[in-house]
Amino acid sequence: MDNMNDYSALSEQELQEVIDNAARVLKMKQEDKRKEVIEEIKKLAASVNLSVEIHEEKKSSRKGIKVPIKYRHPEDPTKVWTGRGVTPKWMQELLNTGYSKEDCAV
Repeated sequence: MDNMNDYSALSEQELQEVIDNAARVLKMKQEDKRKEVIEEIKKLAASVNLSVEIHEEKKSSRKGIKVPIKYRHPEDPTKVWTGRGVTPKWMQELLNTGYSKEDCAV
């Protein structure tokens, strides 16, 4: 590959390898840069007699976890609610007409 930007001559598999390798290298460079910045922050803090504690941001492990259904409309089984968030209009209408949440419990 004489021209670095001539990707049209590559097969799909070769292109995917280039993309994967570039993503891996980019991630490593970003992590290295992050470490350098953290060290610089610590040095600057130490220069004025302060210490810095860096807390890693944790990603939620609950993302993508399905919450079980707690309520179902008594006449339309396609209307369901987990009990979280804003009460759906169908549930509010039932509550306004005398139903209780327990009447719709699954």
